[in-house]
Amino acid sequence: MTEPTRYSTQPVELPLRLELEPTPVEGCAGCTELANVRDRARVVGDMITVSDCNVYMRRHPEGHQ
Repeated sequence: MTEPTRYSTQPVELPLRLELEPTPVEGCAGCTELANVRDRARVVGDMITVSDCNVYMRRHPEGHQ
């Protein structure tokens, strides 16, 4: 069995992943509505809804792939 570390170790630094917000697909009413809701939420400071809209837009429908 190995001995436990008895001294402080350096913290693990994870890479910062900055992802751009998804953009609505041209001609898709669902994407357009999600983008509009996201914009209105950002104006009033509702960042939870902004994040939710980003998730829904990435998944809608399956990222338009």
